[in-house]
Amino acid sequence: MDIVGVLSVAVDKQASDIFLVAGMPLSYKAGGRIEYQEESKLSPAQIEELIKELYEIAGNRDMKKIQEEGDDDFSFALPKLSRFRANVFRQRGSMAAIIRIITFDLPDYEQLHLPRTIIDVARMTKGMVLVTGPAGSGKSTTLACIINEINRTRNAHVITLEDPIEYLHRHDKSVVSQREIGTDTESYVSGLRAALRQAPDVILLGEMRDYETIKTAMTAAETGHLVISTLHTIGAANTIDRIIDSFPPEQQQQIRVQISMVMEGVISQQLIPTLNGGVQPAFEIMFLNNAIRNMIRESKIHQIDNVIATSQKEGMIAMDTSLIQMYQKGIISKEDAIIHSNNSELMAKKIERL
Repeated sequence: MDIVGVLSVAVDKQASDIFLVAGMPLSYKAGGRIEYQEESKLSPAQIEELIKELYEIAGNRDMKKIQEEGDDDFSFALPKLSRFRANVFRQRGSMAAIIRIITFDLPDYEQLHLPRTIIDVARMTKGMVLVTGPAGSGKSTTLACIINEINRTRNAHVITLEDPIEYLHRHDKSVVSQREIGTDTESYVSGLRAALRQAPDVILLGEMRDYETIKTAMTAAETGHLVISTLHTIGAANTIDRIIDSFPPEQQQQIRVQISMVMEGVISQQLIPTLNGGVQPAFEIMFLNNAIRNMIRESKIHQIDNVIATSQKEGMIAMDTSLIQMYQKGIISKEDAIIHSNNSELMAKKIERL
């Protein structure tokens, strides 16, 4: 077994992730399910050998970080095969790796079942838009679709700050500068501060990890740029709360006012297993109208869900509404609609009434 063979088979099987963990067989994740590829379990020595090969094909990357810090994140490509994002880490004293498969081609938003209202974010010229959801919910793919639409339709300078770079954007109508954290710039904050001096129209931040990054991103959005980023939250109202809570109490009222001025939209997504063995995203989409801006300023964020539920004409949709629509179309099961809803008891009652 060699690592190139492992990667090639995974691409052929249309897997999304590869699991190299000692004590279990080689495993691929496809259609939202992890499946063993053979019966024999991988030993720590076999895993270490595969990971060394992984570092070699990733441009002979230095293994110093994994040896000193216990984890490492990087991306690489194999010509005529695919791009990959690897996270190498230590667990139970041995090495392990999870490898995400990323196609060379940029994703087609229609094939991914992304609503057109999400792609229309590409028309915005200023403010902040957040794509949120748990890890592995397809946030990076949604961001790639929006950036691709900007690149295809607008004459703009797009700067992306990613850790690591996943999808590669070729310059089209726009100039797309892609910077990788740790390789091209020290951190999100330093890269973001530098981006403000690089004549950007659009700034994509792979993730808003901390207070300092959020603060700098808000400033960038205030100064007339479109800033697109992600957070690991579920639900639009929860996302607003998370941002406010990341600031010290004495600054929170000021931040509420700032958010109400610069935020343009929050897209929250989850990947739901489908009845045909695949996965499909469910969305909560919120665009800020005057009512929502007032609620944020006046600390009435708990009322936002009601506005989303009654504003479908403005392109908004609640997560539970999205799940019910998927269930009614026969895409997902009743059980998955209930499990992934914001309120499982209420969702069960809604489905019974149907």
